[in-house]
Amino acid sequence: MIILLLFWLVQWIYHYFNVCPDQDLNQQRTQMVQELQELQELQEVTHNTMELNVGSGGAVLSTALQQWLFCAVAGVLVLLLALCWRLKKRTCEVESSREPESEESEEESPAEMNMIWIFSRRFQLSVPKLASRRRVVQELVNELLQISHSLFSNSFFPVLEPVIGVGSAYEGWSPHKEEDVIYCVFVPLKPPHGHAFRLEPDTTGKMPRTSTRIRVEQVCTCTGEQPDQNKLCFLHHSEEELKRNQVNSLLYTLCTGPYLDGEKIALWFQTFVISAWSVMPQSHQYSMKVLPSCRSCKMKLMKSSGRSLFVEMVFSVQQGDSDIFLSSQPPEAQFPPGTAWLESCAVAEAKFFRQVAVQAPPRSCHLKCLRLCARLLEGSGISAYALKTTVMHLLTLIPLSEWQHKYLLMRVDDIMRYLRCCLEEKRLKHFFFGNEDMPEEISLPPDFHEAQPLNLFQHLAQDPAAQTKALKEFDELQNHLYFGF
Repeated sequence: MIILLLFWLVQWIYHYFNVCPDQDLNQQRTQMVQELQELQELQEVTHNTMELNVGSGGAVLSTALQQWLFCAVAGVLVLLLALCWRLKKRTCEVESSREPESEESEEESPAEMNMIWIFSRRFQLSVPKLASRRRVVQELVNELLQISHSLFSNSFFPVLEPVIGVGSAYEGWSPHKEEDVIYCVFVPLKPPHGHAFRLEPDTTGKMPRTSTRIRVEQVCTCTGEQPDQNKLCFLHHSEEELKRNQVNSLLYTLCTGPYLDGEKIALWFQTFVISAWSVMPQSHQYSMKVLPSCRSCKMKLMKSSGRSLFVEMVFSVQQGDSDIFLSSQPPEAQFPPGTAWLESCAVAEAKFFRQVAVQAPPRSCHLKCLRLCARLLEGSGISAYALKTTVMHLLTLIPLSEWQHKYLLMRVDDIMRYLRCCLEEKRLKHFFFGNEDMPEEISLPPDFHEAQPLNLFQHLAQDPAAQTKALKEFDELQNHLYFGF
């Protein structure tokens, strides 16, 4: 009997404090009262049974058992009283914590909240600890730039400006696992003393319209507000004087013909990183390996524990004062010559997400939506960039107040429906070209406002079979989303 009572007590504690943490408190109180009544009835039945089965010869044994049972039941009742007190205290805490959010709580559906919880567990939606690793990356690249400035300040290599974090890790939603996140930064280049950069659109027809070449020109340094008396002028001194008194012009080091070469810049910087690593403070904490890359500098940092950190430094040239840059790193599917630099909106995209983070309500779900949909679309023909473009469009179409966490399922549904329509129409507009809903904080070159929107699904318009396949795969993913649980 005592074993039964103890088993019932353990089962009751587990039920109330582990299995049903979110059960309605009123319902818990009612159930507790019912179970106390059942316990009382059980005690009476047990007492009657003992009176029937125990003879006069076992009176002493019966008395002892009754005393034992009385003590056990008394102990159980004391424990139950303690649990009731704890439950009452918990009720007050929960009710007081819900008072400021009473209106919001009424709108939340328990079924929807359970589904959000299932999604979070099933797709591991918690964003990796990006902020702390971004700080590590920032310290690393700042140290590298300081060393480069001290080494190349009197040379004619490009001037490396402070880096700008770009990509999903800096936007706050990386679709990858923490150990696979790549922390990408743009390294803006400025022309060295005696040089100027002039942007020339690619007219060869071999590259997309967004391809540009950067012509390097020598400029006069004899005159000006602060002429440098220690350096000769490339235009007004003889070639012999220049060779005898100073190093070669940028045109003879990192250019192919008159154009800046991204591949030569990457090789130059990779060599510098390898030679400079031994004097870096981070060399005491990490071992470093430069990974193969033709147009950027990719580094793998590894701690003694085995944890890795991936950093990619991409070289870029700013277009005027805008948020659009020319990038040395083309998309993976393209292999342009080293002198081709492609327009990149990565800086503008990172700036857009920073603005949304400032204006969005607390616990906004837009980053969790991105991460969930990215996990759903893994292995499909829809790129992460197409997904991000879709979310950016919706963030300007749907008020930010409607991106609260309780609307996560609705927003995910909006994203999937928007993508489905774009696949059917074979058209997904680029966010930064010809967009009338562009936030004022984003600075774009004038031709971006006047340009016809680029179609990110142009390949589907040109290949009906590819569109059919994409629609089939997408429908299968949607079925998995809505009926896979």
